[in-house]
Amino acid sequence: MTTRKVIIICKEFYPSLTPRAFRAAELATELGKRGHRVKVFIPSWNGLGEGTDLETFARQRGFALSGLGRSRWPEVQLRGRGLALLARRVARRLLSLLFEYPDIWLMFRIRKLLRVEQDHDLLVSIAVPHPVHWGVAWARTRRTPIASTWVADCGDPYMGCRTDSFRKPFYFKYLEKWFGRKADFITIPFEGAREGYYPEFHHKIRVIPQGFSLEGLDLPVFRKTVDYPVFGYAGGFIPGYRDPGPLLEFLSGWEHPFLFVAYSMNRGMLEPYMERLNGRVEVRDYIPREALLKELSHMDFLLNFDNNTGVQLPSKLIDYSLTGRPVLNITAPFREEPVREFLQGDYSGRMKLPPREQYDIRNVANQFLDLCRVP
Repeated sequence: MTTRKVIIICKEFYPSLTPRAFRAAELATELGKRGHRVKVFIPSWNGLGEGTDLETFARQRGFALSGLGRSRWPEVQLRGRGLALLARRVARRLLSLLFEYPDIWLMFRIRKLLRVEQDHDLLVSIAVPHPVHWGVAWARTRRTPIASTWVADCGDPYMGCRTDSFRKPFYFKYLEKWFGRKADFITIPFEGAREGYYPEFHHKIRVIPQGFSLEGLDLPVFRKTVDYPVFGYAGGFIPGYRDPGPLLEFLSGWEHPFLFVAYSMNRGMLEPYMERLNGRVEVRDYIPREALLKELSHMDFLLNFDNNTGVQLPSKLIDYSLTGRPVLNITAPFREEPVREFLQGDYSGRMKLPPREQYDIRNVANQFLDLCRVP
């Protein structure tokens, strides 16, 4: 095996429970385990420091950590009441929409740090946020290429995003095309996302799904323990896209017993229905992924609130696939009949999910290594 020198740059990392954090940590772990020389750049707020749990995590898995530092651009805090709180919300939203604030600092910091990095075989930048890619594009030149191959990994499109309430301002397309021209490859998690990118870069796109270690994955065999349906959901809600309102409205009128367990931080979208549902809905905080998989494995079935767009796919479907439980896809406009069928134990309309082997980190790591343009 040829040993590769690899750089991974990301904002989200272990122990964060986000798809991009999983992407970076799982890839670094697998490459480090194989003996490749891996350096991961992360912001210092992830707990980076000598003797910390994060340093121990990296050392035990065979890769090195390097800090991007801390942003000097403070995030607008949502505090106060009434008009003061509203003003802060508006300011925070506008700064993010118009300037990618505060994440834009990553562009400047990454450019500065990468200018001293040379002779690597593979550089993987992971977005969101997309200023990670912009910083690499700024640092990488013909004279200082940093690595033989740059792979810009995109969990979601940027200009082609369809789940935000507002479209990105037109001027950001120049930054997207800038990094698109400079990157050797753009990786996306599934084929449908290709349409979220400019056609002139489609030849650079490669599909590499999210990857997880399946070694030692010991999930319980499902056993029915109560005489009513128990179903679950894990993830966030988005008004107008992943909107639980129509489902909860239907469930409020369902006269038979059930229990809906939602692992979500978006409690506010569920609270208007809690009294009417009278204890038949439980909202729980996020838990570590391994524990979540075991909890979901006990459910009769699982829910997916569809993005209602072909270019973005919820990453939770990977975990759903691993549990082996039937999945009910909730689409817009809302349809009552599929929900009624699932509540009555008829899962013939379940989602068709890819086989779990597709998400094996060993296969995913091979796909990244195959992009290296060195012998």
